[in-house]
Amino acid sequence: MMQWYVIASLLTILTSSQGILTTLSQSNGGYKYDYATVPFLAEVYKLIVSAVLLWRECKRSPPPKMTTEWKSVRLYPIPSIIYLIHNNVQFATLTYVDTSTYQIMGNLKIVTTGILFRLFLKRKLSNLQWMAIVLLAVGTTTSQVKGCGESSCDSLFSSPIQGYMLGILSACLSALAGVYTEFLMKKNNDSLYWQNVQLYTFGAIFNLARLVLDDFRSGFEKGPWWQRLFNGYSITTWMVVLNLGSTGLLVSWLMKYADNIVKVYSTSMAMLMTMVLSVFLFNFKPTVQLFLGIIVCMMSLHMYFAPPSTLVDLPLTVKAAPDSAVEVSVDRRTDS
Repeated sequence: MMQWYVIASLLTILTSSQGILTTLSQSNGGYKYDYATVPFLAEVYKLIVSAVLLWRECKRSPPPKMTTEWKSVRLYPIPSIIYLIHNNVQFATLTYVDTSTYQIMGNLKIVTTGILFRLFLKRKLSNLQWMAIVLLAVGTTTSQVKGCGESSCDSLFSSPIQGYMLGILSACLSALAGVYTEFLMKKNNDSLYWQNVQLYTFGAIFNLARLVLDDFRSGFEKGPWWQRLFNGYSITTWMVVLNLGSTGLLVSWLMKYADNIVKVYSTSMAMLMTMVLSVFLFNFKPTVQLFLGIIVCMMSLHMYFAPPSTLVDLPLTVKAAPDSAVEVSVDRRTDS
């Protein structure tokens, strides 16, 4: 079994590549291809890969465990439905707030993931781990804040209250989708590939439904979806599809064998890596806030995953008198 930190590192690299590849796939500031086809093809790619791996697994002895009862299968469309609602809430939020404010509010999902992780999965986090999660949110937010001399600083707290409420709802939905997916993956000992086949089948159906809906909304102005499916695709566009699909496969592995908090750290570190790479690729100007944010996030990473003995520098025994000793225990797993 591959170690979770190897998968988390791969996820960080692929997630940071996604934004860069998407930018490189643009032509004159726009897309020559229909961007709505990318998630659909990514779902199909994930479905094919999972089906092939499941087929290979079925040829082994003993065969993998696969629960086929309807009461189990019917739970698998729910993550797709939550993401569908989340995407609509995202668009609604952007009608009230600007992009930079939306990005900063998006960091709330780090904290909401921790809260839902505790409430729904009954996973206990220590006080140090809670502090680390809050620090991660603070670090990612700091890295995104513009210089105080810029007008965008004023806009952060000048949006209508509806925008902030929708932003909080968006963060909760994003966290709920992740936590619910982890619940699905861990609720039984079914084969990971069988669970993926179910998830991605419904994912492909929902993305196909979106393409059909777009056709009706535009009055088939650009032709039916199957005619424009590969229109304007270049090698970079295919790399975007493969990267997005591979990211999804790695996330499902983490949901099965690690947890949502590991995924949150991977995606947060990926965001910082993207900003650093943008300095070299797109002449992005680094800010003091970016460097401070990276330092805070690295401290958070160490605080969450490091052994408690490396975090709390207290002696195991403190002598109260020459003939007696008072035991002082240092326990990171303080329930909260």
